[in-house]
Amino acid sequence: MPAITIPQLSEYRQDGYVIVRQMFDQTEIQLLQRAAKLDRELEERSYSRQDAEGGSVRLSLWNHPGDSLYGMFARCQRIVGSMEHILLGEVYHYHSKMILKDAKVGGTWEWHQDYGYWYQNGLLFPLLSSVMIAVDPARKDNGCLQVLKGSHLMGRINHGGTGGQAGADPEKVAEVEKRLDLVYCELEPGDVVFFDCNLLHRSDRNYSDQPRWTMICCYNAARNDPYKDSHHPRYTPLQKVDDDQIMAVGLKRFSDDDSQIDWNSPLKDQSVESLANS
Repeated sequence: MPAITIPQLSEYRQDGYVIVRQMFDQTEIQLLQRAAKLDRELEERSYSRQDAEGGSVRLSLWNHPGDSLYGMFARCQRIVGSMEHILLGEVYHYHSKMILKDAKVGGTWEWHQDYGYWYQNGLLFPLLSSVMIAVDPARKDNGCLQVLKGSHLMGRINHGGTGGQAGADPEKVAEVEKRLDLVYCELEPGDVVFFDCNLLHRSDRNYSDQPRWTMICCYNAARNDPYKDSHHPRYTPLQKVDDDQIMAVGLKRFSDDDSQIDWNSPLKDQSVESLANS
């Protein structure tokens, strides 16, 4: 599939997000499923974020895409080309993460904007976007992504610590919920959601018997280079790869070492900590 289309781009600008069905075919996404589910490194590097209700969500996060299968998804032309259209120019990989929302126990993500976290990292402008790739089916009952359609037009709102996460100002959220449509982004494996860094989004606990794993790749405009160092990278040129490299790398799984992909950990995460202490 080619990069995002003009009608899809218009939908993104208007609503703050767009769902693209089957951006990755079943062969490609099955390779990602297999690699992730068998990846001991991914499991060992995972850590939890507590929600306000005492539950937790596991995730693994890394800063540089590397040359593994994960890196081929993050660097492939159809994703990076789409991000270049969305952000109107050169982009670089800000980080990627695998959200490991396990059956029955996967916790809640509170209402937040990504820029509510990332603003603390020296990013002066909201020139960032993310793409969520469905590894497993995402449904209401297993905690799919929820968005408030058009909420990106509010701009950045204040965030504070809530549990081990950063949550958006609850007063503002309560008011905007009265005015904007709540959308459950139900996805099949291979579907993706592109979403703006100021879009309000959340997800419920996974009450089902099925896991809901998703890979999220985040990008910053090259011209929005942070003015200070943080636990995520400053501008680093991104080497795009042809889409067929996903299949070429195939079942190689994580062959990178730590220095190539720069695993993150809660000890490095300055964004949430700065909000909790503010």
